[in-house]
This record gives sequence, C-alpha cells and structure tokens, in this order.
Amino acid sequence: KFLNAEGLPIIAANEQAALAFDNTVAAYAGFRRDIGAQLKACLAADPDMPMAHVLKGLLFQFMALPALAPRAAAALSTAHEAMARRDASPRERAHAAGLQAWIDGRLQHAVEIYEAVLQDHPRDFLALKLANFFHFYLGDSQAMRASVERRWPSWSAADANYGFVASLYAFGLEETSAYAQAEPLARLAVDRNPCDGWGMHTVAHVCEAQQRHQEGIQWLVGTARHWDTLNNFRYHLWWHQALHHLAAGDTASTLRLYDERLWDSESSEYLDLCNDISMLQRLELAGVDVGARWQPLADRVAPLCSLRCFSFIDVHYMLALAAAGRFADVRALQVGLQRHAEGSGTTAAQITAAIGLPACEALMAYRSGDAQRAAALLAPLRNTLHRLGGSHAQRALFDAILADAQRRSDSRQRPA
Repeated sequence: KFLNAEGLPIIAANEQAALAFDNTVAAYAGFRRDIGAQLKACLAADPDMPMAHVLKGLLFQFMALPALAPRAAAALSTAHEAMARRDASPRERAHAAGLQAWIDGRLQHAVEIYEAVLQDHPRDFLALKLANFFHFYLGDSQAMRASVERRWPSWSAADANYGFVASLYAFGLEETSAYAQAEPLARLAVDRNPCDGWGMHTVAHVCEAQQRHQEGIQWLVGTARHWDTLNNFRYHLWWHQALHHLAAGDTASTLRLYDERLWDSESSEYLDLCNDISMLQRLELAGVDVGARWQPLADRVAPLCSLRCFSFIDVHYMLALAAAGRFADVRALQVGLQRHAEGSGTTAAQITAAIGLPACEALMAYRSGDAQRAAALLAPLRNTLHRLGGSHAQRALFDAILADAQRRSDSRQRPA
C-alpha cells in the first residue's frame, strides 16, 4: 500500500499509480480537461487498482448519459473483484458502496456513506468532494456547508488540495447566505490556483446574490484567460456572465454570449444543456424572441431523457422539449418519470414523485399556454423546490416562471 496526497493508505501496485490517482482526483476537482488522460495513466501503471476503477465508475456516472450507465456498473464490478483480490481497506470498500448507492438511485444513502467515511477520515478529499456533490443535488445547502465546515480544521495551507477544500467551503457559505465569509475564501482559493473554476464561480454567485452585476462581469472577464484549462465547466462560467448581463438589463450581450459561448451543438453534458435551457427561458421571460434556438437544443435533449439521475436535470429537459413543441418526447419523458416515481422507492424516485413530476407537469402546462394550471401546480412546490438540487441562482428560474404564470393567470381572470 501507498499513501495518497492526504496521507491515507491506498492500494496501488507502485508509487506511479498512486501519484496518477491523486492527479486524477485533482483534475476532477479542478474541472480540468485531462481527467481521462490522468485516469488512463493510473490504470496503465496499475490495471487492477481498486480505487481507480471506483473513480472510473464515478466519472461515467457524472456524465448522466444513458449509454454510459452500463459502463459505470461494469467499472464498479471490476472494482469489487480487485478489492476482493487485494484486501481493500474499509475506507476503499465504502467508496465502492457509495458508487453502488448512486447507481441504484439511493442518493441519501450515498451521501451517508461518504459522511461516514469523513467521520473517520476527515482528510479524505474524494469523499469530501462527493459528499458535497450529493448534498448539492439533494438541495441541502446547510448540510453541504456543514460537511466541509466540520472538516476544515483538519486541513492546512500546506496541503495540496487545500485550495479546492477552500472553494468547496466558500460555496457552502454562499449558498447559506454567509456572503461576507464566502467571498474572501473563494478569492483565496483562486489566488492559490487561478484555474479553480469552483472558486471563480463562487465569487460570481456572491456578486449575483448581492446584485453586484457589473462587478460580477468584471470578475469573470478578468479570470476568463484561465478557463481554457477547464472542461465543459467553462460553459457554466459563461452562463454566470450571461446571467449578470441579463440581470443588468443587457439582453443583447446575454443573447450574444448564448450564441458565441454557451451553445455547443456537439455537447451532451447535462450541465451544458441545463445552462442553455435556463438561459433561453430567462431571455424569453425578459421579452426576448429567441427564434428557432429551442429546436436544436431539444434535438440534443431528446435522446438523453431515458436515464433518471437527478430531478434537476429532468425538469430542465422537460422545459426544452415542451418549449420546442416536441410533445411526443414530452409524453415519453412524462411516462418515464411516472414509472420511476411509482417504482423503487429510492431517494431519487421519492424526489421525482414529490417534486420532479409535478414540476414537470407545471412546466408542460406553462409552455402550452395554460398559465392557470402551471401556477396551480408550481405554487404548492415553492417551499420544497430546493429538493430538485442545484444552486439558488439556478432554481430562481422556477420562481420566475411561477411569477409569470401567476401574472398571466391573474390578467386573464380580471374582467375586461
């Protein structure tokens, strides 16, 4: 066994494999383009490394693509076999169990597994990052903040991943409205690593929450020279810049950013597509005619709707299909969601039943012109929509849709 970057034992055939695993985790945390290359180097150094196969499965899961779901399961199976042969530690086995829980849709169980790992190993950075991810997509911002806050004293500036931990902590602070603490910590993370996309985006969030839109634009323009090292997360940073322009009333710049920076006709990344869907809807709410832009977006979304990953994704995909008038695809997605809601009883299914499915029905009604039904379906969800996951800034779209649906409904009910 070797020690990873945090000093924790890890099964590896040689030091080269252990170092390559650390590099892969750092690439994942930094949203770098070389995640796949780093993982390949790790597996080339040790084709039977258990945690490398767990991480491979996680990376397939992160893509949220129907075609990759079997590959995630296959990677997990390989990891289990390697762990049996090489006497994996309880910590490593717990990581495999967390991946299994995610594949099964047991999201709450997954986060509980990672939190248990952190209880015994507060410096397990991968577990910290994964717990943060699941708290985020379960819509629990308080838990997301607390998870990092509890482990923060275990980290120091001498640690390789200290900046990444700082940016995780900063985002949790921002999502719990502790802006005065969040911003300097996020800036510290970016000072330490100018390519820290999570830190950059946390500052953008603080500026958005405080309506400091020109400062937000300046911050993003000033850091953009570092975005070339980032994977598709750079599109999310462009989304934040577009959001600031839109909030400042500059719809022309927002639409230009959509066309020149956000829209990628080759991308099937769910975050890219959710960025695009959200921005087109926000532009329409601002009175902008987006023309035929919904159609190619719906073309990208339609083949991806069979996989149930997070309700956050489902509601965005439903919005795109309904906006493009793809009603056969809308019905297929609705049937899939209904089956999921009535099925396994997992966390994912429960969220679909309680929030995702009624929210999707509301968005269908809204895009079909039935503002009264849309408002009636969305209004009761107002206090639970956070369970869709995502950030306050992302979920603000649904508050805006509800407000518009209520306005339209009220205007139609008034006597002439």
